[in-house]
Amino acid sequence: MAHGTHDYSPDPRNAGIVIGVNDELLPRERAVVSVFDSGFILGDGVWEGIRVHRGRPAFLGAHLARLYEGAKAIDLDLGRTPDELAAMIDRVLDANGMRVRADADDDDGSDADAVHIRLMVSRGIKSTPYQDPRFTISPPTIVIIAEYKAPRPETASEGIRLFTVHVRRGQPDVQDPKLNSHSKLNCITACIQAAKAGADEALMLDPHGFVATCNSTHLFVVRGGEVWTSTGDYCLAGITRANVLALCREFGITARERNFSLTEVYGADEAFVTGTFAGLAPVVEVDGRVIGSGGRGPLTERLQALYRGLLDRDVDRAAGVDRSATPWWLR
Repeated sequence: MAHGTHDYSPDPRNAGIVIGVNDELLPRERAVVSVFDSGFILGDGVWEGIRVHRGRPAFLGAHLARLYEGAKAIDLDLGRTPDELAAMIDRVLDANGMRVRADADDDDGSDADAVHIRLMVSRGIKSTPYQDPRFTISPPTIVIIAEYKAPRPETASEGIRLFTVHVRRGQPDVQDPKLNSHSKLNCITACIQAAKAGADEALMLDPHGFVATCNSTHLFVVRGGEVWTSTGDYCLAGITRANVLALCREFGITARERNFSLTEVYGADEAFVTGTFAGLAPVVEVDGRVIGSGGRGPLTERLQALYRGLLDRDVDRAAGVDRSATPWWLR
């Protein structure tokens, strides 16, 4: 059973989903790619995880911008415009009946019918198993998996435990940590070490020994009423991370991107992680040290509510809904 921010309860509806593979919509059991595909052979490609909130992909523009930036960095022509890719996502959601907003929300504010998308693009099919991109003989392979998948409510309330691993976030001249590539082995080995230590996720340091990020989320700490996160030099440009920093600016919460050490993590008043799937989740323990009171802190809880409001604002804007007269997140 999985643990951490990506823990979820299996949904029987996922057995019958259709999956987008290039321009085809295929039932789950027939959605396959070639054994000569660059993503399978080499991990050569980029991807995005996208949350669907009330029937609409949240922060889609930011996710697609990051996808195209990563593709350009590895000299991969996606062969589709952002609008065409967005239309492909909509087509998969429509085919699965996932565009209809759920009638009711969970008590914690998350969608009762939450959907999570994994959008994957590989360089395409190879003529033979070899790394040189010039051996690619097809257009890019685009796979869109949309599942009924919601984080477990206790993740947001009870929190997770982290363990600091020996695996570091590397220098950008080795493998740029800002690339959301299919090649995730350093994060996987970090996750394995944390799991072997009995923790939920791994905390990873940068080459200088400062806190960088977690294996699949970004870490924030709260000290003296201020919110701290890493400089961002050695981590993925997280969409949720950026949204939390923007919320802090909007609502007068002091937030700093800076170097800080494990000593400052252990002594924090609160800590939380951010990610597309679970939003904000409290961190209650790091390396066996209890953080703050050992539960979800008040600023973490406030930011969770503000983030839910931001999700509503984003999908309302996409739907052309104006709720400016009664912004519930300010009530």
